[in-house]
Amino acid sequence: MIIADILREKGAHVQTTTSSALLIDAVKLLASNKIGALIVSEDGRSIDGILSERDVVRALADESIEFDKHKVSDLMTRGVYSCAPDATVSEVMTLMDGKRIRHVPVVVNKVLTGVVSIRDIVNARLREAEAERGEMAKYIAGEPA
Repeated sequence: MIIADILREKGAHVQTTTSSALLIDAVKLLASNKIGALIVSEDGRSIDGILSERDVVRALADESIEFDKHKVSDLMTRGVYSCAPDATVSEVMTLMDGKRIRHVPVVVNKVLTGVVSIRDIVNARLREAEAERGEMAKYIAGEPA
């Protein structure tokens, strides 16, 4: 299975914010959309960074961060790992594990086209495993494929 398959199923909409947005507004976007990360983009096409729940939690421990005064740019992660739609689920899972990240933007020619989360990857792997199990059961039972 490839990432494009996941995007076809879940949709390619990406919730973004700008680097100049207040942190409080970004946190409200995360909560209202029930998502774990926002792609930071000034134009909705390029990727300037990512703001994740983890970034927010770490900022909560830093008493100098004022969510109603500080901007997304003060907290966002600038070095964003991305993938292409033709990347395999296994490749993206390895990237997420190796870099300890939970969200990977999908890009084509440096243009944001979607985002996959660890949940999307796990669900895809579960579907793959179930399909393989079903095929194996048919094979063992001598049923045609």
